[in-house]
Amino acid sequence: MADTASNETPNGTATGSTSGGTTSEKPNATQALKDNVIKFANDAGEKAKGYAEDGKSRAGTALDELAKMLQDAAGTVDEKVGEQYGQYARSAADAVANFSGALKEKQVDDIIDDAREFVKKSPAVAIGTAAAIGFVLARLVKAGLDGQADKESDKPSTDTKA
Repeated sequence: MADTASNETPNGTATGSTSGGTTSEKPNATQALKDNVIKFANDAGEKAKGYAEDGKSRAGTALDELAKMLQDAAGTVDEKVGEQYGQYARSAADAVANFSGALKEKQVDDIIDDAREFVKKSPAVAIGTAAAIGFVLARLVKAGLDGQADKESDKPSTDTKA
């Protein structure tokens, strides 16, 4: 009989390595894949946050411009309709300016959390708002496409008839 070497520890468990080391390579490859997926997800999250910050900044700027426009229009409303209605325009301008300031002060994560809480508290309002925004966006896109088609049909024809 041939002698077989067995490496046993004092508690009776065998030690040793498997041939070729393939068992230890599989977990390493799996771990590397997991690490790459996590890195990709983190990078995507960071890019999304960057885009959200940019969007937040643009929205704040647009809201500031809207508030200024409403404030400027308040004087015209005073003259044409009456001071009471001009005051409504000023109040609207102040509300838009305050909202813009609050938006600029908040972090993107806070805005997302606020949106989640709003949806949890008022799902019907959130669904209705989403439907209304979708309807408006669809109309804007359709109007843009219709306007583009009108522009193309207004172009002079290059066909010459003799």
